[in-house]
Amino acid sequence: MRTAEIALAAAGAGADAVGFAFVRGSARQVEPEEAWEIIGALPPFVGSVAVFMNPSLDAFSDVEERCPTTMTQFSGNEDSQLVRRCGPGLIKGVRYHPAELAADLAKWEAIDEVDAVLIDCPEDTDWGALAIVVAGTKKPVVLGGLDPANVEAAVKAVRPYAVDVSAGVEQERGIKDAALIAEFCAAVRRADGCHP
Repeated sequence: MRTAEIALAAAGAGADAVGFAFVRGSARQVEPEEAWEIIGALPPFVGSVAVFMNPSLDAFSDVEERCPTTMTQFSGNEDSQLVRRCGPGLIKGVRYHPAELAADLAKWEAIDEVDAVLIDCPEDTDWGALAIVVAGTKKPVVLGGLDPANVEAAVKAVRPYAVDVSAGVEQERGIKDAALIAEFCAAVRRADGCHP
């Protein structure tokens, strides 16, 4: 999220949390002070997630001090030592490679500071196959790489704890679309058996 207007649209559409990319050079990057102002505009009980990719411990600590968030998401190739030092309240992102996913899940499940594992799924993901792999997962699974067209099928097949969306609700890279966010949230509610 880069504007309060879009963050509030997401909250109004039913999002449980909104994310802020603290990734230098990203089209989605936001400065900690800007994110903090947006967090202050959110309604009660809507969480915030700080998204990092391969930060140093100092960079992570600096952002956390300037903009404390409900959760932290690491989406890069962070090592287990950094993850342990930056948790708890941490979501560890992994890419969906069928041959490696079970090992990736086991690695991050073994670390107490990891509260959930986010699986970044490509467009051609076989949801049934993914459901089999995550069936025995002990920690909450979050599915990412989704959009309004595929989220309903993904949720019905995999039954994740939560879903994550970014590019799937953008007009162009880094620019979120309130209508697409509303479509996405409505599709999640349908998948959960709730009326949109």
